[in-house]
Amino acid sequence: MTHKVALNFADGKTTFFDVHANELLLDAALRNGVNIPLDCREGVCGTCQGRCESGAYTQDYVDEETLSEADLAQRKMLSCQTRVQSDASFYFDFDSGLCHSGGTLNVSARVEAVELVSETTAILRIDASAHDRRIDFLPGQYARLKVPGTDEWRSYSFAHHPNDHNALQFLIRLLPDGAMSNYLRDRCAAGDAIEFEAPLGTFYLRQIERPLVMVAGGTGLSAFLGMLDDMPKKNNAGHPVQLYYGVTNARDLCEIERLDGYRGKIEAFTLETVVMNAAAGWTGKTGLIPEHFDRSFLQSNGFDMYVCGPPPMVEAIKTWLDEQRIQDYRLFYEKFGESNSR
Repeated sequence: MTHKVALNFADGKTTFFDVHANELLLDAALRNGVNIPLDCREGVCGTCQGRCESGAYTQDYVDEETLSEADLAQRKMLSCQTRVQSDASFYFDFDSGLCHSGGTLNVSARVEAVELVSETTAILRIDASAHDRRIDFLPGQYARLKVPGTDEWRSYSFAHHPNDHNALQFLIRLLPDGAMSNYLRDRCAAGDAIEFEAPLGTFYLRQIERPLVMVAGGTGLSAFLGMLDDMPKKNNAGHPVQLYYGVTNARDLCEIERLDGYRGKIEAFTLETVVMNAAAGWTGKTGLIPEHFDRSFLQSNGFDMYVCGPPPMVEAIKTWLDEQRIQDYRLFYEKFGESNSR
């Protein structure tokens, strides 16, 4: 058995790899080219210290003068003594450059197709099967794509989970005048060469240990499609999973059939769509997403919240959580604007 582990660093970079059964986290990192600083390897010096953000783990030995009981209660750990028991993520309070953790691939691929999934949104499908290794990433992470025929790069979340065929897809908002939008509308053709760098980002699905609240604004939905693809094998305990999907206008909604399909695959999954500007014919929820949160549930249950969307939406949700005095939660979020619009 193997477990997927993510290491997050103070400079915002993330790397991840598989850890074998009963393998020490430090040994797995070194085996994958991530040179976590170390000294004694005996659980005494504390040089390889980090903190477990999510997941289950045990430690062989930790000197009480290195990590106190309070430190252990905060899930601080020593890489040289840690054995992971599930998929997990760890944070280290130093830059990734200290352990030479690059972790990204530069890939040349081909455009397979472009599919219009709403009046304002397209899915770009890319065939990277010619690449000599599996393009791996954590659901929720993104890639930087070079717009064909230009020197412009744009960032988009993977709209799926990894696969052995390197068949990739990205949910892209079609702007009135944008480098990628103009390419997709005016000159994109199957077979076009396209370059990208991946994986990037620290927004990804952690080990599921309690209820989840997911909030997608516009094409921020892309990151959640990857997470939801991965959810059936992640949510073994059947924790409630709530997805709030908000758009400006009803015509911006997309992938509704795919979202509805998750109801039969993910236990305790619920979907709420919210349209900010109500129009004739729309009979669903309207306004801002926080107006439709189940406040009593959030106040009485510990939960993890994932938010991906425009900065005003993210800030509004953070403000709402503070105003409502919500206590027991962890918030993971990613903001994006038009210059890197997903």
